Amino acid sequence: MTTTNKIEVVTSDRTDNLLEQARSCQLCKDHLPFEPKPVVTGSASARLLIIGQAPGTRVQKSGIPWNDPSGDRLRQWLGLDREQFYDSQHIAIMPMGFCYPGKGKSGDLPPRPECAPQWHNKIIATMPNIQTTLLIGQYAQKYYLDGKLTLTERVRHWQDYAPEYWVMPHPSPRNNLWLRRHPWFEQKLVPQLKNHVSRVLGF
Repeated sequence: MTTTNKIEVVTSDRTDNLLEQARSCQLCKDHLPFEPKPVVTGSASARLLIIGQAPGTRVQKSGIPWNDPSGDRLRQWLGLDREQFYDSQHIAIMPMGFCYPGKGKSGDLPPRPECAPQWHNKIIATMPNIQTTLLIGQYAQKYYLDGKLTLTERVRHWQDYAPEYWVMPHPSPRNNLWLRRHPWFEQKLVPQLKNHVSRVLGF
């Protein structure tokens, strides 16, 4: 059964229950610097899925995904305000690692490897209306695409993956140098990304 705008009508209970299970996950508790606080949002009606790396310390504290300078830049790239971005009826947010992984020598540690195999396919299966998935950063791209190319090579050839996937660098301030070296990303890809997101979401 579909609505007039081709969005499948599904019962939300299954999605909501699974997300609650994910938010209670203790799978990698012994490897985390803090108590597990999985951050994942969405609904059965979501049309856009955002897959990033893992929460930072600010998100770990607030429990709100992308609630930091990286999120500010991401919203700018997508052409969305905070209200639109956090509308879980339209947008699902599911990182590679659901909890803050801890500090490494040069930034945060990689996302914990347990989360994606345990939860991603199950959660995505309850969101039949997803039209586009944003793969943000190397960890998401390697998991869903391939590990042979560099992030720059994938992003440069983004049209090979669109519209099912849109590949992007991480919007962290740590990537300012990459953005300066590759101005074509914000000059050419971002405007097309904004247009596509607007069409998918109907905003």
